[in-house]
Amino acid sequence: MLHRKIYQLCCDGREVWIFLRDQQRWIERARILDIEGDLVTLRYETEEEDENCSWEEMVRLESIGAVTQKLAAVPKGNVEPAVSDDCPEAEQIPNNRFPDSNPD
Repeated sequence: MLHRKIYQLCCDGREVWIFLRDQQRWIERARILDIEGDLVTLRYETEEEDENCSWEEMVRLESIGAVTQKLAAVPKGNVEPAVSDDCPEAEQIPNNRFPDSNPD
């Protein structure tokens, strides 16, 4: 089951957070590049002192304890959220999409 989900995340190309049980650490904002047998190839970046480092790491499927992904983000502070009326007119769903089923 985990193998299929990781394969799906690999195809989607989305960022994921992966917990490695054997190392008791999270890999944040990683992309799953490849799955070959029981090896999963990950790519992620870290900030160390005054430089950004890019890492590519191969982990065993059995060492993955959890996989999470960000579903949405909302800015903090006094920000007015966008509503459907703020969308460009071409992207709005017309009101007459569902005609009235009870004609008068």
